[in-house]
Amino acid sequence: MSKAILVAPAYPSSGEVMIKVEHLTKKFGDFTAVDDISFEVEKGEVFGFLGPNGAGKSTTLRVLSTLGRPSGGKASIGGYDIVKQDTEVRKLIGIVSEKMIMYDRLTARENLWFFGKLFNIPTELLVKRIDELLDLVQLTKFRDVQVGTFSTGMRQRLNVVRALLNMPQVLFLDEPTLGLDPQSTVEIRDFVKKLNRENGTTVIVTTHSMVDADMMCDRIGIIDHGKLVALDTSANLKKLISGDNGTALELDVQNLTQTIVEQLRALPCVETLSQSDSNHLKLLVKGEDSFDSVIDAVRQRGGKIESIESQPPTLEDVFLHLTGHEVRDSADQKMPVERRGRWGGRGAVRQRVR
Repeated sequence: MSKAILVAPAYPSSGEVMIKVEHLTKKFGDFTAVDDISFEVEKGEVFGFLGPNGAGKSTTLRVLSTLGRPSGGKASIGGYDIVKQDTEVRKLIGIVSEKMIMYDRLTARENLWFFGKLFNIPTELLVKRIDELLDLVQLTKFRDVQVGTFSTGMRQRLNVVRALLNMPQVLFLDEPTLGLDPQSTVEIRDFVKKLNRENGTTVIVTTHSMVDADMMCDRIGIIDHGKLVALDTSANLKKLISGDNGTALELDVQNLTQTIVEQLRALPCVETLSQSDSNHLKLLVKGEDSFDSVIDAVRQRGGKIESIESQPPTLEDVFLHLTGHEVRDSADQKMPVERRGRWGGRGAVRQRVR
């Protein structure tokens, strides 16, 4: 259970608001996927939604990108209402979904040509833009190679620039590094920061990766069970723990038992406790004597401490502190996804891991 809803004051800036969300709600029958959330995103900001699968991140993104209708509340992008002026909104946005939208038998250039024509981009301009985008993601020498032969990282880079063909002011990225190897992940992160820095593109990223959120985003909204439980910069979110004399402790206990775990959990100084394997514990503690209290509690129950280390708080510690569980605890939850019928009407609701 969340201890409190902590939404920081408005982001300190005199810049233009690009996205405004007011009491947005999305329901699937009796299930509330997005629960009365409100926030603003400044023009040129990289904004992150951090939370487990099933938290409501991707559903929020689908609603904002006009792929789903809200059940309540309202939102606007570039001053246009996402429901009443959805056609104008779509002119401003690009979206990279979790599933890559590419045709394996087409080359990189043919894929971009196909999607560019769907935007009715004039031929001369499209040729120039394709060359520029392929160069941007270092795929120029692979432009005439079938995409089916690409590595996952190459495909994702191409998938991202596909969403840039219409030169959007706002780019939505849904789990952009999911399933990528470490090198490809770094490339995507660097590209997103470069795109934002050089083009001023407003970027909305959904992720359950703490590292992605920490390294890419100017501000981070932590979402859990459809609710926005905190919103601030990464540094300020971590101060929710460290600013109140809080410390993250990791310790390995050779003969760890449930009795020792419960003894530690009962300590007044222990805010949260998680166990990753048979002998490894991670605790968030507060107070000057917390380090000694933890050691004494383990030894009183006959525990043999192999190692203990104090760590700076991470975003995962913040999430655990605010929600009472780790991000991966909810990774197998399923989120309903609304399907639209052939002519744009609402179709059946199906279950999908998001």
